[in-house]
Amino acid sequence: MSYTSDPTSFPEPVDLSHHLSRSTRARQASKMKSFYKYFSIPGISQLGGGLPNDKYFPYDTLEAKVAHPNRWKPTPNKPIDPPPSDPLTAEANRRDDPPAAHLVVPHDSGVQDPSRIIDLKSALQYGTVQGYPSLYAFIRQFTRENMHPIVPYKGGPDVILTCGSTDGFSKTLQAFSNEWAEGHDPVEERPGLLCEQYCYMNAIQTAAPRGFNIAPVAIDDEGMVAKGPGGLEDVLDNWDFSKGRRPHLMYTITIGQNPTSGTLSVARRTEIYALCVKYDILIVEDDPYWYLQFPSSAPSAAAAAPKPLKSSGFEFLDSLIPSYLSFDYQGRVIRLDTFSKTVAPGCRLGWITAQPALVERLLRVTETSTQQPSGFVQSMIAELLMGPQSSTDPGRGGAADGSGWKVDGWVRWLEGLRGNYERRMCTMCDVLDANKHLVKAGRRKSFDEIADNEDEWAVVEKTIIYDFVRPLGGMFVWVRFDFSSHPLAKQVPPQRLSQALWVFWRTKPYLVLVAPGNLFAPNAEIKNIDAFNCARLCFAACPVDEVKSITKRFTDGAQAFWRIRTVEKINKLLDEDEDAQASGGVDAGLALLNGMC
Repeated sequence: MSYTSDPTSFPEPVDLSHHLSRSTRARQASKMKSFYKYFSIPGISQLGGGLPNDKYFPYDTLEAKVAHPNRWKPTPNKPIDPPPSDPLTAEANRRDDPPAAHLVVPHDSGVQDPSRIIDLKSALQYGTVQGYPSLYAFIRQFTRENMHPIVPYKGGPDVILTCGSTDGFSKTLQAFSNEWAEGHDPVEERPGLLCEQYCYMNAIQTAAPRGFNIAPVAIDDEGMVAKGPGGLEDVLDNWDFSKGRRPHLMYTITIGQNPTSGTLSVARRTEIYALCVKYDILIVEDDPYWYLQFPSSAPSAAAAAPKPLKSSGFEFLDSLIPSYLSFDYQGRVIRLDTFSKTVAPGCRLGWITAQPALVERLLRVTETSTQQPSGFVQSMIAELLMGPQSSTDPGRGGAADGSGWKVDGWVRWLEGLRGNYERRMCTMCDVLDANKHLVKAGRRKSFDEIADNEDEWAVVEKTIIYDFVRPLGGMFVWVRFDFSSHPLAKQVPPQRLSQALWVFWRTKPYLVLVAPGNLFAPNAEIKNIDAFNCARLCFAACPVDEVKSITKRFTDGAQAFWRIRTVEKINKLLDEDEDAQASGGVDAGLALLNGMC
């Protein structure tokens, strides 16, 4: 498909209504919600709605100390040597009172334009399903003009706010799949879901109860593979229809993939998108880590994002590998975004971006489920970003002068977050790289005859314990162990060695908890054949001045485990683990290791 940056050259988005579920196809607009549009008529006296009186809300204002958008130091946008240490950031982390603004969401802003109001009088009332109007307008503009300035179908995409990406994905599944139950529905109606070979399991656990046949696709260091054995084309070309319909939905994380940290190149995206067009597949692109792309890990300038057809207006955003939306000339991409990684997970706030016809159907689903995200959260985020909307508005935004961050402040905040996480990533990866070999020094009698001085030589043997690829984005490092190099490899199966190592790390003096690979295996085959070789490390959550020492405890534990030479020691570790699991002391909190979106 050929098009230019001129919107008049864009095609119409294709009609994808044949993918709608029966219930979603049948949904009609909420009569009560459609009635709300009359509430905004200036001077109208409202007797028709069932709204409580805002004077009886117990909150007069919402107030908070908030960061200035330049709190953290960015890293360069081009692939260069790993970024230097950031003493300014380290100092800010040690201070209890970094520079901050005093944010205020007033009870009544006095603003009349519904698309600009930010106050508790409106935010805590029943509201519009698309989202709090002022925040919806900001996000929609930012999405269309800055995040994705080129989405090559006529009219461009629309957005709808969600209660986070998990909520957005759940609604997407509800909108585009019928529930299927074995023994009740014919197998030829069973829906399929494509995903990466290792994936974010909360998504899989959302889909599985609806009867989806989960179809993993092979991955490499970038992410999902388009062609070759196990690649997307191979899976679709050789689909086994005895297991159900060929999949019409794909779930994928393309930047800093959870858990493997793969980052999909533009070339690979183009290949995969073409296959999705050929096989009529909707792409659900979950992208919580898009802003966390790390140029210092790029092996060459070729790994960097190409120059965009149209600039976002910000060098930082232009430097990022673009979304599938940038190639979506048919309108088959449903993108999930979230504030979980850029503000806080507890916000439970995000948005879906897709062609307007699909957003309209998602809006109908929302009308009778969550209705809208929390008004408390939406008003706080709106005030932070937009600030007071008139000279008499008593609100205060997130900037030092009381105005909002605006788009440039929000982008500056994202740049600083990327900088901090990139420095953490470099610290962790440097320690991992320096300690991935077990080094033994010894002597061989056969060399004594040719050595002039027996004190002048020694044999050094290096055994690789694990390997990894420096992530180009995200919050994780995916480590792959070589259990065939363990001294007990011929006596203990690798699955048992892997479990024993996981237990060993939790003992003193190591005391580190990592996410085992089997947490991310979407089916039993991958879990039993390969997942035990892998572990996911997260460099995001631990204190910044402890990243190095915690990572060193991880590598010290691995080194010490490779020095265990008795089967009895392995058995003892596993026995202790079984005792702990029997008492319920191990599994608590493991769900958090998935990295919720």
